[in-house]
Amino acid sequence: MQTMKAALVAAITVVALSCCLLPSSAEESKRVALVVSIDGAIGPASASYVREALAMASERRAEVVLLRMNTPGGLNSSMREIIADVLASPVPVIGYVAPSGAHAASAGTYILYATHIAAMAPGTNIGAATPVQIGGPLPGLPSGTPDKDGKDKKDGPKDAMTAKATNDAVAFIRSLAELRNRNAEWAERAVREAATLSANGALEAHAIDLVVRDQAELLRQVDGRVVELAGGKMQRLATKDAVVEAIEPGRISRFLAVITNPNVAFILLMVGIYGLIFEFMSPGAVAPGVIGAICLLIGLYALNLLPINYAGLALMLVGLVLLTVEVFNPTLVVGFGGIIAFMLGAMMLFRSEAPGYQLSWWVIGTTAVVFSGFALIVLGSLRRVRKAPALVGAHAMRGLPAEVLDWNGNEGHVFAHGERWQARGAETFKPGETVEVANVVDLTLLIRRIPARTGEGGTS
Repeated sequence: MQTMKAALVAAITVVALSCCLLPSSAEESKRVALVVSIDGAIGPASASYVREALAMASERRAEVVLLRMNTPGGLNSSMREIIADVLASPVPVIGYVAPSGAHAASAGTYILYATHIAAMAPGTNIGAATPVQIGGPLPGLPSGTPDKDGKDKKDGPKDAMTAKATNDAVAFIRSLAELRNRNAEWAERAVREAATLSANGALEAHAIDLVVRDQAELLRQVDGRVVELAGGKMQRLATKDAVVEAIEPGRISRFLAVITNPNVAFILLMVGIYGLIFEFMSPGAVAPGVIGAICLLIGLYALNLLPINYAGLALMLVGLVLLTVEVFNPTLVVGFGGIIAFMLGAMMLFRSEAPGYQLSWWVIGTTAVVFSGFALIVLGSLRRVRKAPALVGAHAMRGLPAEVLDWNGNEGHVFAHGERWQARGAETFKPGETVEVANVVDLTLLIRRIPARTGEGGTS
């Protein structure tokens, strides 16, 4: 009986200790800070990377996600995707512009304003958030164009599209500033006047919350702060002793990063188009058609994710059509026009919607030269081959070497073109001798001795 009581007491003790220790263990498991790094232009790959990282942080119950940025800006669509994911994240997101010398311009400013805590390293800057694609004079700045009374216009954008894009951007960044209790007036100036601030200036203007030198100092300073998550849930941060782990982009994000590079997408498109043209010009080659189809589909998928100008794409296609016409009907004028149309289309292919998403001049020039040469030389050669008379029957046999198998009088058998043939000749030949086919008459080869080549058998 006493043994049973002792066992029961021991079991109760174990259960009690487990109940006491489990919350502590769960609490310790939450103290992980996951680092997501955005370097360069913000695009579909960045949006996919941040989405995957926030999902992983939620699954692992991380304490915070540290979003480190060094970006000139990026695509408006990708920026809004990132902001939507940050606002809906159940894990607090700390925006950090670092290292020293980095910046969070344009789209980066909006994302920094959306984070729960905004920080910058010394020697960094933010701002210049004016939408690039709207063009025209910056709203709120003198346009330099006099009105009907002879005075300069200083009352904002001249057209409805400019006003629409500007006001939408202003309303968006002001809503983020009000949500995070940051300086909404300066945020509006960053959009309307492309205003910028240094790290200390941003701290003084209450555009950010902290200026810290490194990640360790940042995590120490935000420890104990209370942030508001989606749905109004309040959470106190415990980051002082958090373990910092960097999250690398997944396979999909890395794939998107490669194909959404405008230069890569452009080259894929060209390889795809010319692969299919080569396949149509020479049916049965298979490899050019397969490679061309794959490259074309990947290139079109990448273009669907990028801010393309359809007028530029149309000009490129017109240029390719003109180069193809030049192959079949050489005039030089059509070919030159095709090259000009192709170059203009390539320059116009990507809209200036975001920095970092323009074609390199080296890529445009090199591609124009390579593919123009391909069209005018290779496809031209294929056309000449296709128009040449087919070498079949007697035409194909004339001049081929043949080996004498047996010979009697003026006829015998020879081995030519992989087959045994009946042959006749005006001379006597020995078995094993190599002769030349002169003609074919009723499936009988007329053979002769191989004529001596010029310079052979002479004396020096």
